[in-house]
Amino acid sequence: MQRRMRRIATALATVTTTLLLSLSFSASSAQAATHNPVVFVHGLSSSSSSWDDWVAYFKADGYTSAELHSWSYDWGQSNATTAAQLKAKIDSVRASTGAAKVDVVVHSMGALSSRYYLKNLGGTSYVDDFVSTAGVNHGTTVAGWCRWLYTSCSEMYTGSSFLTSLNSGDETPGSVSYASYWSNCDDALTPDTTAILSGATNVEVGCVSHNDMNNDHGIYQQVRDFIA
Repeated sequence: MQRRMRRIATALATVTTTLLLSLSFSASSAQAATHNPVVFVHGLSSSSSSWDDWVAYFKADGYTSAELHSWSYDWGQSNATTAAQLKAKIDSVRASTGAAKVDVVVHSMGALSSRYYLKNLGGTSYVDDFVSTAGVNHGTTVAGWCRWLYTSCSEMYTGSSFLTSLNSGDETPGSVSYASYWSNCDDALTPDTTAILSGATNVEVGCVSHNDMNNDHGIYQQVRDFIA
């Protein structure tokens, strides 16, 4: 009888240990698989599809579709208008995911509306990491070709009142972690260093074309590690 009871006790202990290890592993896996949702913001004359490569890379590295949000907007409108739409987008993402904060990854002119949101629309409370790739942060004279056609383009022309206001005071407000990745041969940015943000982690990536800055895999890896 005693031998039988010992066998039962041993079996129960084994089952209990197995269950505890399983629960511990599952909890650890769930925690490891959780990321801040990422909201991608495209630039002039573009759309959400410009992020297709990076979305695929993020998924390959363990992000879920629910954590990756690329969206399209009317790129000819004022960047202030786009900023208000970005606020609504981020509010929606936070509501649907339950996340307290998101990471924002932008390309080119997308930096202007996103930074306007951070500076003027309370975005610093809801963004953990901000990443600019080829961001037109201090303007470019290349925008001269379209400044008469589109409000957004006029705003990103070097010396515009929009840029003067956006860059006055602290360029990287709040507790957000900022990074800017820029190329030394970007034909769309004049000068290339217009992408540099005071107070951010600024990374020169070498010679990468403007339109490749947000599909290059090497840059993606640096961005992924920054927001991890």
